[in-house]
Amino acid sequence: MRNTLLALPVLAGALCLATACGGDAETAPASTAGAPVAQAPTSPAPAAAMPFGTACSAVPASGEGSFSGMADDPVATAASNNPVLSTLVTAVKKAGLVDTLNSAQGITVFAPTNDAFAKIPKDTLAKVLADKKKLTDILTYHVVPGRKTPADLENGSFTTLEGAKVTTTGSGETFTAGGANVVCGDVPTMNATVYIIDTVLMPES
Repeated sequence: MRNTLLALPVLAGALCLATACGGDAETAPASTAGAPVAQAPTSPAPAAAMPFGTACSAVPASGEGSFSGMADDPVATAASNNPVLSTLVTAVKKAGLVDTLNSAQGITVFAPTNDAFAKIPKDTLAKVLADKKKLTDILTYHVVPGRKTPADLENGSFTTLEGAKVTTTGSGETFTAGGANVVCGDVPTMNATVYIIDTVLMPES
């Protein structure tokens, strides 16, 4: 697993979105773009979920893009209301994954920030956004079945919807996912827990 698109020959866009809850058992990964996501038992986000991290201050304090607003919407919709994740949302729409993510139950999304996408050369990013299959592979690599808590991330290895593994490490309020830093973690949405990260993750080519 690579934690940056810069190492790819054709590079790729990325994904992940928003919330926090407990360690549901993983379900079988989805490997096809239009295939329905295997659904884990519904696991609502705890009312007392408290996002943490240096980038949390960039999330709006009120409105649909705020943490409380995001908790009321399914993950793709919640991300679309958050200005920190606008590039990710564009990628998700181009890959045709909005309905897939919104209808999934009990998932974890590692969501790259706009700054994470900004690390990718514009021409490379444009090529990735134009390649639906590659884009889909990259975005689904940011999604893990089951809501994962910070405790689950301390020394984790999870099979993503793309099919490859992503590893996580850390403790307290300092975590990494696939080598990327979690800059705002444990963000709840209606159907997912989101960990916002500072680098776009790349599956093995």
